[in-house]
Amino acid sequence: MNLKLAENIRSFRKERGLTQEQLAEVLGVTTGAVHKWEARLSVPDLELIVEMADFFDTSVDVLLGYEMKDNRLDATVQRLREYRRNKNREGLSEAEKALKKYPHSFKIVHECATLYGGFGLESGNRAYLLRALELTEQSLPLLGQNADPEISEQTLYGKMAQIYIGLDETDKAVELWKAHNAGGVYSHKIGQILAMRDRGEEAAPFLSEAMAHIVGEVIYTVTGYMNVYANRGDFSSCQAVLRFGLDCFSGLRKGNKPNYLDKVSCALLTCLAWSQCMTGQQTEARASLKKAKALAAFFDNAPSYDESDILFIGRIEGASIHDDIGATAADVIQNLMDEFQNRELTALWESISEEEQE
Repeated sequence: MNLKLAENIRSFRKERGLTQEQLAEVLGVTTGAVHKWEARLSVPDLELIVEMADFFDTSVDVLLGYEMKDNRLDATVQRLREYRRNKNREGLSEAEKALKKYPHSFKIVHECATLYGGFGLESGNRAYLLRALELTEQSLPLLGQNADPEISEQTLYGKMAQIYIGLDETDKAVELWKAHNAGGVYSHKIGQILAMRDRGEEAAPFLSEAMAHIVGEVIYTVTGYMNVYANRGDFSSCQAVLRFGLDCFSGLRKGNKPNYLDKVSCALLTCLAWSQCMTGQQTEARASLKKAKALAAFFDNAPSYDESDILFIGRIEGASIHDDIGATAADVIQNLMDEFQNRELTALWESISEEEQE
């Protein structure tokens, strides 16, 4: 509790134009007593606080500088989050108060665990990390109260594993991640830790799976952003995110072999050409379409749907690649042309095709 009694006594006294001696005379105390109050060396008795509030025509709360906090559950959770975001460790004392008031609330226990975990990992404070681990374990039986779709049993065990890393208990962390690695969500962490411990052969399959997930996420993220920007009419950003995707995929070529990302890149190049047509960049659009056509021919000549033909990805047990964008890379381009129905784009495509026939 941060009271401002000393500052307020001084402020109210000066507003009334009183010296310390004069206020002391009003209250029937010594000048030294007033000096100590204002210097935070002592605190007046409750009766004197009430008398001063009455003399200064204010309330006791205002004189104390006390502001009632909203201590309802959701407000407390939000306040704890702000302490964490602002890296303010005063939140730890409030966390303990909240745990006493709401010991069976998932929101409170989980947020307090996150608070301790964050400060513990930053500072290497073992006591904080152990408290975070204890609270995360306590939150598991309360998970039925949770309404946040981003929190699950899997994510809680993942947090516990991260805390074990902070405690330098990597074997426990790896085993916990492995036990809760549904969908390969922790493969990147497992692979990294194993590789750092010179267990490269064991790490490689996990890193390979992680890279495959990353590639898939980049595909969905790039095409998602492309549609967001296109719907806004922000074709500059649309082109920027498409180029990012193209650069990313071109960097994953293994030697001079075709791979599935060539087929995806044909789609991105066609979308890039459409975006360039929308901004009057006819020369650039033609160049993008020519690249798409050449890449489609390269892929369709020896199509590969083997994930291990992509750099940094090995053969993944049970994996297979399927899509609905076209049977061939050439079909991908044509399907997008039909979808866009853009006259300038169609004219460019027909012109390129006629040039090749000649």
